[in-house]
Amino acid sequence: MTAKSNTWAIIYCPKTGTLRPQKRWQRIERCLKEQNVEYDFVQSEKSSGVGRLVKMMVDNGYNTIVIVGGDSALNDAANAIMMVPKEDREKIRLGVIPNGRFNDFAHFWDYQESEIEQTIACLRKGNTRKIDLGCIRYTNKKGERCHRYFLNSLTIGLVASVMNMRRKTRSIIGSKTLSYIPSTLLMIFQRLEYKMHLNINADEVRRKVMTVCIGNASGYGFTPSAVPYNGLLDVSVVYHPQMTQLFEGLYLLYSGKILNHKSVHPYRTREIIVQKAERASIGIDGRLMNTPVGPFRVCVEQEVLHFIVP
Repeated sequence: MTAKSNTWAIIYCPKTGTLRPQKRWQRIERCLKEQNVEYDFVQSEKSSGVGRLVKMMVDNGYNTIVIVGGDSALNDAANAIMMVPKEDREKIRLGVIPNGRFNDFAHFWDYQESEIEQTIACLRKGNTRKIDLGCIRYTNKKGERCHRYFLNSLTIGLVASVMNMRRKTRSIIGSKTLSYIPSTLLMIFQRLEYKMHLNINADEVRRKVMTVCIGNASGYGFTPSAVPYNGLLDVSVVYHPQMTQLFEGLYLLYSGKILNHKSVHPYRTREIIVQKAERASIGIDGRLMNTPVGPFRVCVEQEVLHFIVP
């Protein structure tokens, strides 16, 4: 099959709950034409369809896949590309034009929603970097061994629930800033804890934990020092803070200094084994996933995906 090396495959994921989602695509389309980009376009009607569309584009010989979407759409695209045989995967480049509820992985590379022209110009240059992916390996309810990759982070416990609430409230409220309010109230008034048993490097954690964030990148502020190119994962284990410490923690989180909080215990590792996380939700790149049955392992796979960077 002939590779379409000069033609981008663009998968557009409209932001749900917004008025006139086509208006943003029209602006993107105008910028593509102004910069003489050759592309073929397909729209994903459902978030679950991104992986299928990526596979279709790869099977049809496209080497450059550009997702117009957020973290969840990028996650689906990365997982679809990782199913391609390694020798073929080496030819594929993944890029993003941020357009989701959460765009933290795009923000890590300084791609901004409002800077469409600059983003497309960066994508046109075609600078790529081989990046790491985090990977959770687990057993599902059917007893099947499964795995799932993530670009930004995997969260266990309260933060996974908060991210899910932020996603739902932002689709209703329409404001990123205002969507923090009900999420923050959940953290303040529920202040949930989960019995966990974790193995991180030589340390064993057996106690109640509020949340764990495993970051391949910034982890929505909980792993601010993580980078997806050093072969390591950053882990923040958050114990139950006192009420006064909780407000301090919220300030440090939103100012990018959460690691300075007394209740946050940071690690850097290649692997974390979760022996137990009773009744804790698990989120992967901002989306809840089905809870694994029994223990599971989270590791890093080094330099496995070509990502287009500024």
